[in-house]
Amino acid sequence: MKKLLQISLALAAASGAAAAQAQDVKAGEKKIAMCIGCHGIPGYQASFPEIHKVPMIAGQNAKYIVAALQGYAKGDRRHPTMRSISASLSEQDMADIAAFYAQQAQLPAAPESVPAAPANVAELLTKGACVSCHGANFSKPIDPTYPKIAGQHADYLTVALKSYKVEKNANVGRNNGVMQGQVKQFSNAELKAIAAYIGSLPSELATVPQSKLRH
Repeated sequence: MKKLLQISLALAAASGAAAAQAQDVKAGEKKIAMCIGCHGIPGYQASFPEIHKVPMIAGQNAKYIVAALQGYAKGDRRHPTMRSISASLSEQDMADIAAFYAQQAQLPAAPESVPAAPANVAELLTKGACVSCHGANFSKPIDPTYPKIAGQHADYLTVALKSYKVEKNANVGRNNGVMQGQVKQFSNAELKAIAAYIGSLPSELATVPQSKLRH
């Protein structure tokens, strides 16, 4: 457990340094035209690599959004659409967009205590040391470059978790030493059970409806 935390903090420090940019919410609002077609439609579903709801990003940690966008741009996160979009953004664009989405939802803070997981899922969460990085309520990660995941769409969480198991695929998969090591312990059915529980928790995340026809 101690070694896992040391690795996690080291990765977080590196990501945080890369994400250090002044953020401008107003500027970010003007740069999200490529985002709202998916992230601005409640319940919108993607079909790649399988059908799932696109993640809620309003209310997410700004530094995590930047880290995710950087990951797509560099190819550490492999997804053709997201890589194309992210590669077109400057570091300042990423920082501004992240700042906008971080404040967009304005939801109450998630409660410190959340409903207990079923016994079988609690065992899986302990095995994966999930709270060590994402917090006891899964809305307070130990570093802001890690995501809030409580209440996130369960089908998206399942797809995201499975992506850490994918190797040698140019269009699918994610590179992260900690997550890859943890996720490979579990079957896809176990990952789905973990995602279902986490997705059922009180959340600080939302999808805020937005129209492409903005003035």
